[in-house]
Amino acid sequence: MNHCIMLRSLVALHCRIGQTVLPRQRHHIQRHQSLITDLQNARCSSTALTERRKFYKDVSISQGEGGLYEISLDRRKLKTPGGKLFTVPNEALAIAVATEWDAQKDTLKFYTMHLTTLCNTALDNPTHRDKDQMITAALKFLETDTICYRVEEPSALVELQKHEWDPVMEWIEKRYDVVIGSSSNIMGPEIPKETNDTFRQHLGSYNFWALTGLEYVITQLKSVILSFGMIDRHLTVEQAVLLSRLEEEYQIGFWGNVEWAHDYDMYELRARTAAGALFVHLASESSTVKRKLLQD
Repeated sequence: MNHCIMLRSLVALHCRIGQTVLPRQRHHIQRHQSLITDLQNARCSSTALTERRKFYKDVSISQGEGGLYEISLDRRKLKTPGGKLFTVPNEALAIAVATEWDAQKDTLKFYTMHLTTLCNTALDNPTHRDKDQMITAALKFLETDTICYRVEEPSALVELQKHEWDPVMEWIEKRYDVVIGSSSNIMGPEIPKETNDTFRQHLGSYNFWALTGLEYVITQLKSVILSFGMIDRHLTVEQAVLLSRLEEEYQIGFWGNVEWAHDYDMYELRARTAAGALFVHLASESSTVKRKLLQD
């Protein structure tokens, strides 16, 4: 959290220097303002699809065939959107998902149930991909990684990116013995084949479920580097999210918040990223725990 406070202080300090505003900053503010109304309307229109009245009282887990764990709502077994029996590979993940269902109040808010959604994705595999295809998709983000792209102006943002992103870049290059680099060129840095091979091998060490979660995190942060930093516990969720939004935070420091939209976006991104990271760790878990039942 100290890192977050320091980052926000740096943003505020740099913005007070009075640097020239980038054209895309003005575009960002205009776009953000127009999105407020769109977001309000979208949330209202999508409520029927993402919420429904709670229809159960008790949530329980049990071990079924093949050692897989099942979730039951009032003794009715949960199923995926694709019609499959909802099963997870270990008890730790089962308890986490059951807790997610148990925490729902009078109305089920499916858009808050990120672990359940990730399990459904792993089980139904709606895009019909195997591990190799998922790894290839994840590594595509390395070519356009958030912290690999640097601006040339204003100087305050250049300094901020260097101060906040360079230590993470140095960490991952040392941690995985790779070369990545950064660039202000629109094409980005040229990633060596050896680096891609190293990361491909590392991603291949995850099982299908954990890889589903990791790809989800990478998609949220738009950064392989920040995702690895968080999964490896080098960065907290809050740090990874702030670093992924560094330029936007700089712009907000210059222009100020746009009503509630910024806080909502930040909260949602933190929630999704935290859920993805938790899913990766739980999907890699092999131990069991004793508690089997969750009740209201």
